[in-house]
Amino acid sequence: MHFSFLTVTALVAGALALPSVNHVVHEERERLPPGWQYHEKLESSEVLPMRIALTQSNLDKADEFLMEVSHPESSNFGKHWTHEEIANKFAPSSETVDTVKAWLASSGIAPERISRSQSLGWLKFDATVAEAESLLKTEYHLYKHSTGKPHVSCSSYHVPEHVAPHVDFITPTVHFDAKIPQAVVKDVEKRAPSTTAAAGHPVETAAALGIGAPTSGSLPKKGAQINIKSIIDELKNCNRFITPNCLRALYLFPPGFTANPQNSYGIVEYTPQAYLQGDLDLFFANFSKNQVQRTPILASIDGGIPQTEQQGFQFNGESDLDLEYAMTLINPQKTTLYQVGDQVQGASFNDFLDALDGSYCAGDDPIQDATYPNPNPGPGSYQGPKNCGGFSATKVISTSYGYNEADLTAAYERRQCMEYMKLGLAGTSFLFSSGDSGVGGNGRQCIDPVTKEYNDGSSGIFNPGFPSGCPYITSIGATQIVPGASVTAPEKSCETVIFSGGGFSNVFPLPDYQSAAVKSWFTNHPPPYGADRFNNSQTTRGFPDISANGANYVVAVTGQFALVYGTSASSPVVGALLTLINEARFAAGKSSVGFVNPTLYANPGALNDIQLGGNQGCGTPGFQAVEGWDPVTGLGTPNFPKLLATFLKLP
Repeated sequence: MHFSFLTVTALVAGALALPSVNHVVHEERERLPPGWQYHEKLESSEVLPMRIALTQSNLDKADEFLMEVSHPESSNFGKHWTHEEIANKFAPSSETVDTVKAWLASSGIAPERISRSQSLGWLKFDATVAEAESLLKTEYHLYKHSTGKPHVSCSSYHVPEHVAPHVDFITPTVHFDAKIPQAVVKDVEKRAPSTTAAAGHPVETAAALGIGAPTSGSLPKKGAQINIKSIIDELKNCNRFITPNCLRALYLFPPGFTANPQNSYGIVEYTPQAYLQGDLDLFFANFSKNQVQRTPILASIDGGIPQTEQQGFQFNGESDLDLEYAMTLINPQKTTLYQVGDQVQGASFNDFLDALDGSYCAGDDPIQDATYPNPNPGPGSYQGPKNCGGFSATKVISTSYGYNEADLTAAYERRQCMEYMKLGLAGTSFLFSSGDSGVGGNGRQCIDPVTKEYNDGSSGIFNPGFPSGCPYITSIGATQIVPGASVTAPEKSCETVIFSGGGFSNVFPLPDYQSAAVKSWFTNHPPPYGADRFNNSQTTRGFPDISANGANYVVAVTGQFALVYGTSASSPVVGALLTLINEARFAAGKSSVGFVNPTLYANPGALNDIQLGGNQGCGTPGFQAVEGWDPVTGLGTPNFPKLLATFLKLP
């Protein structure tokens, strides 16, 4: 079944000299996203800030490059690249730059009007609406959101056939990543704004920038408040209350005891999500006493601060959970907090990546991502320059946020996915939680097979997540201790409050390192669903890769202990274990593990296979946890001694 609504051309490049021009559709959308209405035709004299994302070089060899430093059978395992080497290898070719500039010149855009971003990846120029419409063979309209926010867009655009292979995407065009102020964003999901890349519906309001919104349906879920004295005998109660010692018993790893200066672990949070120091101290006083008053290392990106003006579980639950467990499990190693975005605009994943890699930075692109200095000055507004590079990537980075794959355009997702590949080349392990709604998307929404819109989750097409579908990150699902069982008993997939996100991408192909595992699953455990439910082509990326416990976490939030649920808990735990493995590798004079997926799939015996439970959604039981890899818990949960031995054997 064909899911993708975007037509992103990939045709053979023509010569630099302009031929008789045949224009082809580059991207298109079928309908307006919820909350938006047509307002009027845009005046032809209005000026648009046009941005062209140029196709990068050597992407056809990217997988080969990454496997050379990441595959356990490679003699170059761990010989990671420098950022300069990466930037030079993937910079757009002179042919690409010349082809696009020649097209622009032939269309009346003089060379002196065009500038190239510092990253070398973008061409930028201002054009009147009339010029842009002629250039892209489209019409621009003004739309208004129910909040009153205006937005400029077109329904599709065209480029010459010979130019198409040299262009990733162009803005402003079909994308509706408009920046709706945080105060008026309604029902924006942390993992789930809505768009059209894979499902056929359009990009929803603030799809990229609503990632940290307090109304997000995929923030961790809060359970009952608890009396901390009731769990004093921790290990006997792990099936009801997960604590750091429960995790150590589950996955057989010790407390940290060294802090190698080469090692580092980063947690990413998106404003207005923020931790409270009082919550950290309350947790540490009970579970890691020597960390009381300890704070994470703050890396403030685009004005990001741990704000304290807005408090409550919806503002503090995510950050408190991530940091309390990450900091405790790797102590005395320090944890870096990447706090991204100001209190007015927020930020997107791209804004975070911009800060790590100046060659990726889109500069002052006003449509796709945040614009800094913030054009709306006032309280909480960051007036400094956008952070393009200048921040170091830690050796492991855990992100407990995500979108539905259908929230953003396929071109946008592919470009971002390749950036994770580059950072893997540099030796960073990127982890993302797989989602909390089983085969459904954030908020348990599924996709109507006729309208392609999100529905209430009671039926429809399965709704896979992003970046979990990107083959260059490690997607983390959720398990739980079987109710009434001991901490030493086999776990099951999480079916308490949340369901482990899992499924198959509609955008990204099946990577070689995962091919045998996925094909074995289809052969030995064929699901009872067809192409009307999910992408069963056996040619696309499956997720999650592995899992960790995601139920009944004891978390201090706004001065009280409560139970918290979600893959938001699972990802930072796995990140902590990889950080401990890196600590051992550095002590042995070796490098960080970097991109771990090839090693994990080559050594499934180093994980605890999960064979009980499912991930229901969309009116179905979802998929089931079975022997071997499955789209519920992946390869299983960490067995730390075995994983440590596996990675220490590698160069």
